[in-house]
Amino acid sequence: MANGVAALAASSSAILLLSMSFIASFAEERAIYLVLMEGEAVAFNGDSLPRQHGRKFDPKSEASKVHAKKLVDSHDQVLQSTLETGSYNKLYSFTNVLNGFAVHTAPSQATKLKHAPGIKLVERDRRTKLMTTYTPQFLGLPEGVWAQEGGERNAGEGIVIGFVDTGINPSHPSFAYDLVNPFTSNISHFSGACETGPEFPPFSCNGKIVSAKLFSAGAQAAASLNASVDILSPSDTVGHGSHVASTAAGNAGVPVVVNGLYYGRASGMAPRARIAVYKAIYPTVGTLADVVAAIDQAVSDGVDILTLSIGLDEPPQDTVTFLSMFDIAMLFARRAAIFVVQAAGNQGPGPSTVVSYSPWAVGAASSRIDRRYIGSLLLGNGQNISGVGLTAPSLGNGSVLYKLVLAKDAVNLKGAFPRTPPYVEECQYPEALDPNIVRGSIVICTFSAGFSNETSTLTAIIDTARTLGFMGFVLVANPSYGDFIAQPIPYSVSGTLIPKVADAKIVSQYYEQQTYRDAGGFVREFNARAAIGDGRVASFCGQAPIVSRFSSRGPDFIDINKDPADVLKPDILAPGHEIWAAWSPMSALDPILSGYNFALLSGTSMAAPHVAGIAALIKQKYPSWTPSMIASAISTTASKFDNNGELIRAEGSDVGSLYSSTYFDSGAGFVSPSRAMDPGLVLSSEFEDYISFLCSIPNIDRFAIRAATGVWCSRSLGLPANLNLPSVTISALERSVTVRRSFKNVATKPETYVSLAIPPNGTTITLNPPWFAIAPEETQDLDIEINAIQSTNQFSFGEIILTGSLNHIVRIPLSIRPVSTV
Repeated sequence: MANGVAALAASSSAILLLSMSFIASFAEERAIYLVLMEGEAVAFNGDSLPRQHGRKFDPKSEASKVHAKKLVDSHDQVLQSTLETGSYNKLYSFTNVLNGFAVHTAPSQATKLKHAPGIKLVERDRRTKLMTTYTPQFLGLPEGVWAQEGGERNAGEGIVIGFVDTGINPSHPSFAYDLVNPFTSNISHFSGACETGPEFPPFSCNGKIVSAKLFSAGAQAAASLNASVDILSPSDTVGHGSHVASTAAGNAGVPVVVNGLYYGRASGMAPRARIAVYKAIYPTVGTLADVVAAIDQAVSDGVDILTLSIGLDEPPQDTVTFLSMFDIAMLFARRAAIFVVQAAGNQGPGPSTVVSYSPWAVGAASSRIDRRYIGSLLLGNGQNISGVGLTAPSLGNGSVLYKLVLAKDAVNLKGAFPRTPPYVEECQYPEALDPNIVRGSIVICTFSAGFSNETSTLTAIIDTARTLGFMGFVLVANPSYGDFIAQPIPYSVSGTLIPKVADAKIVSQYYEQQTYRDAGGFVREFNARAAIGDGRVASFCGQAPIVSRFSSRGPDFIDINKDPADVLKPDILAPGHEIWAAWSPMSALDPILSGYNFALLSGTSMAAPHVAGIAALIKQKYPSWTPSMIASAISTTASKFDNNGELIRAEGSDVGSLYSSTYFDSGAGFVSPSRAMDPGLVLSSEFEDYISFLCSIPNIDRFAIRAATGVWCSRSLGLPANLNLPSVTISALERSVTVRRSFKNVATKPETYVSLAIPPNGTTITLNPPWFAIAPEETQDLDIEINAIQSTNQFSFGEIILTGSLNHIVRIPLSIRPVSTV
């Protein structure tokens, strides 16, 4: 009897502990975790070698289906055997290029998964974000590459570009099917599908858009979605995805009309490329789980190019940058012969702000082009102050001057509202201003605390102007806050931004000289007059390219401590500043752009699709080239000079400041499509080389490499800098090293190259051989001996130039930090 009681008590205790554990798992706040498992994904099952030359696996074959089911079953089995029933929700199984899954569960349950058999890696989800006409002409495409590829009617034909983004606006003319010029290319290598839903009817996939899918399990688990904007279909309610897709592959010659004004015609870089849409970012939230699921599907579908104008704001906390789930997903996309381009980030101009880390993806930096939209404020004394704003002029087109009123002098003295800057200076609230004073006037609003802390908006100024009947508005800089950054945005009322304190002081001085105040400081007579000029007319005389201030900078780094890595980032500079492209009228995140079909945006998000489109043109011409060969062609032919023949400049921390750029600002230089189509020599690296690169990193955890990639370290490159990249970066040069680069002649004729080295400060460089002759399809090794002669402990820059007898020029950027000479 006593034994029975004891057994019952023990059983009750066990049930109680189990119940407490179960309750505790619900009490914890759940999160999303991404998990990698042992075993090859479908794309690489039974294939021990990296697949090259564009060969695609067939996800619809019986063998692929059987293996995919086996992987899904293994995911379910490990979850069921490791975690408590009801304590988790599996969001995705990754089977195509990754073997793993995403699960929504409590941290304590995720800890159990880390120790479960067959589990290689568990990483907590991190939020993803967006990296937010004329550029084809600036890049020389109509007369150059497009002409080589049969004109705009053929440029990009047969290539499928995938976009992991916010979706697409299917009714936009940039994505319309051209009945006059139907597609004739064979894209049988691609096997996407069209998911329909709200705002995305079945005919949305029209031949130009060849596939559209959405991935929302992560978003739905991470947040309460807003059904009015977080539409569960491939439709783009934000605009960003449409902008990116049309920049890379939008139809040629689409008229850009905003507020009734014609701004020219917009064309994608590869206007005949097809578009595959993978919606993974929503207005409310973006998750890494949805992005990785989208990448896994895009590779399975067979895209040729993958564009990621989205990314993570910060490096991983507990692993090296190269081994995060996001970077591993890109590595396996690369293994599957997909060219991957990503935005370098928008956190410049500080050093080591890039969010593109790995050598297997091309990181695009952003530059200004030579187009400028310059507005103006004409004062009654004849002075003309430069401004910013895509705005119509005030009535009379500058010939009629209107009363100029400072918002602080038009405060409604009887109003019951707080006397804070948003009310009395920043024109955010109509009730704060006296309508009798401001109606029909040009009102000066001042950049103050609300704009500084990002609670005040231009949209609110415009709403106030409409409500009270302003003739126009001016937002001026405030000496207390310094110059601000202004972007040309279309306004539905006349207005301009004056972002420089020096110009704002001129306006203020004139205003005070013309305004009569009583002894108490109250205005008795408003005698200042002004008119707003047309800000919608473009000029094309600016220095360009210039690295954008926001564009994230190198050097690349390996961990959360920002220890430098021997990889050049960003890789390449492309147009990303003030780019016209398609938009979504809903504009869920930018109310000021709602109702528009086009938007003028800036960001490395805009630079990445330029590179994607150019890569598509190269892939079209050379279908057997691997992604690394395409990346090499883009890099080695880039220009380090601007349109004045001077070294490319970069915008600094101070608004309007410029400095001579380095490779950590611009990558190898500004992309040159026509030269990239005929590079002469290319350098190539494949999946096994990237594994060897990882295994060469000093002090790296080789078990972590095995966990992330599924491959044991069997070969080291000796130095990470020996990876066969089209650049050489050494973050800690001690005395002397020799690195090697291997070149392949992709031209049609033999050629002789002469080698020249311009050494970075504190180094000497010897090249062996100093010259070489190379036949088509042959390879040639070049040994680069780098000696430290001065311990500067700072990066300095040089280059290797290979000049061919048939006029090919191959540039290899050098970024070296000498730390010891002995």
